[in-house]
Amino acid sequence: METVDKPEKTGNLVTKLYFRLLPIQILLAAISAVNDLVSSLFASNYVGAAAMGVVGLYSPINMLLSAICTMMVSGSQILCGKHMGANQIDRAQGIFSTDILLAAFFGGLYVLLHVLAAMFNWLNIFTADPEIRKYLSQYVLGKAIGILPFIIGQQFSVFLSLENKVRRTTIASVAFIIVNLIANFIFVQLLRMEVFGIALASSCGLWAFLLIQLSYYLGGKSYLFKFSIKKVRMSDFGTILLVGIAGALTYIYQALRGVIANVLINKYAGSAGLSAFATVNSFLGLFWAIPSGMMTVSRMLMSVYIGEEDRRGLTDVMRNMFRWCLPLMSAVIAAIVLLAGPITNLYYHVPGETIYNYTLWGIRLMSIVLPVAVVEMHFMCYAQTSGKQLMIQLYGVIDGVAGVIGFSLILMPFMSMNGMYLANILNSAFCIGMAVVYSIIFNKRFPRNMDDLMAIPAQFGVSKENRMELTIRNLEDVVTVANTVSRFCREHGMDERRTYLSSLFLEEMAGNVVEHGFIKDKKKNHEVGIRVSVKGDIFILRINDDCIPFNPEDRKDIFDPNDPAKNMGLRMVYHMARKIEYHNILGLNVLTIQV
Repeated sequence: METVDKPEKTGNLVTKLYFRLLPIQILLAAISAVNDLVSSLFASNYVGAAAMGVVGLYSPINMLLSAICTMMVSGSQILCGKHMGANQIDRAQGIFSTDILLAAFFGGLYVLLHVLAAMFNWLNIFTADPEIRKYLSQYVLGKAIGILPFIIGQQFSVFLSLENKVRRTTIASVAFIIVNLIANFIFVQLLRMEVFGIALASSCGLWAFLLIQLSYYLGGKSYLFKFSIKKVRMSDFGTILLVGIAGALTYIYQALRGVIANVLINKYAGSAGLSAFATVNSFLGLFWAIPSGMMTVSRMLMSVYIGEEDRRGLTDVMRNMFRWCLPLMSAVIAAIVLLAGPITNLYYHVPGETIYNYTLWGIRLMSIVLPVAVVEMHFMCYAQTSGKQLMIQLYGVIDGVAGVIGFSLILMPFMSMNGMYLANILNSAFCIGMAVVYSIIFNKRFPRNMDDLMAIPAQFGVSKENRMELTIRNLEDVVTVANTVSRFCREHGMDERRTYLSSLFLEEMAGNVVEHGFIKDKKKNHEVGIRVSVKGDIFILRINDDCIPFNPEDRKDIFDPNDPAKNMGLRMVYHMARKIEYHNILGLNVLTIQV
């Protein structure tokens, strides 16, 4: 039995939840990267170098689409997480309905702009080369077909994760990859549809991705999120965009950075540099899905813990990043650096050529950015979920544009493409330094612990003296924790009746979880997280477990005349507690009891 003073023990439930959610979020983040990787392989091997340049030129347009999508995903995710953490499920359903309407509107608008750009030669601003311009128009039309399923499908994936329905999203993601590969083989290799076929193939995959997820909601299977026009609030449109704009600004700035970077690369490295940079980004985009997935899970958990005002849970998320995510990402990147030569040979086959060397060193140097970015993105994620507007704006401007472009202007005249690659590393390191400096200014001292490093306000949540976290792993722990809770209550001046009830409620409800929940699925090593806190004269007991979903309220009114004692404990708790709320959040049963 460990208390809050032993973070390596009390954070275990958070760690298990984190890594249960992480694989699907990485897979979701990889969808766009897989699409780009497949497109670049078919472009370089079956169409030509000009097609590879088209993929690179389209990148800023795609970045803007990602910005719009991220704005809605992060805004709705943060708001839903906070509402769910605060037990405001009806408000979370309203956010869901509003977000889907927003996604449909922005998706339709972006499709229209794509079609008009191809029809009226608006794409001339990207290149003066007539061959590349022709390819780009074809590519844009093919991409337009997949915009709606991309934006709406990304929204559904967030809400399915919140409902712990990651299996459906996994199936949808695998379907996208399979359909995309088959369609590329048919459209590009067999039918010779060139870049239009490449874009059309990814659009077909995205429609498969959307329809598999959509079937869950059309079939009325969702127990938490149901689309309802009646629950849409006009004010929520602005709130979603306002909360999500921080994430979107990064992509918008990156789109601008992409345009400026293309100009610099053209000037200092020529067309070979452009194609190499597009190749490096296309390949590493697959691995960028790992830190992106990590950030998405952290954002979900942080938003819920902020809604719960759970200071401990909030810092445990950041500890997981340093303890597990950073070493994992570093190991992956070490392998990429060692295999940079064979990877380059997948695209270009003549060692010593300029484009080969640019690509080889790009894979080596740009991959180093990823572990540094894991740390940077987590600080950005916390700033966004906690509403630190100053840091959000600074991160957006510096990480999005100023950092990379500034360092590139200094380094590229002397180092050519390697200057651009090194600029990305220096940019991420600089942003981490910003977070440390901010914490020093906030605390007026160098950070001594995770609370200091994250610059968590002293008034957030319940003070350390008025809260306690414990873990239950077996029936013996139930009795020990109940006694510990009794002692905690007495130390905080609670009367004997409520002290007795608090201990009794915990023993009854946590005991039920251990006796029944631990054996009802095939998982092993279940545990129950206990959090007790005092707010004024209210004692709050929160019980979290990772067993199968179970709402005790569904059984509190069941009476068996053949066994009058059945469910008596549940009935007693519901009769005597001041307030009881249950929700299943991110696959965790969360029961909150006020005494």
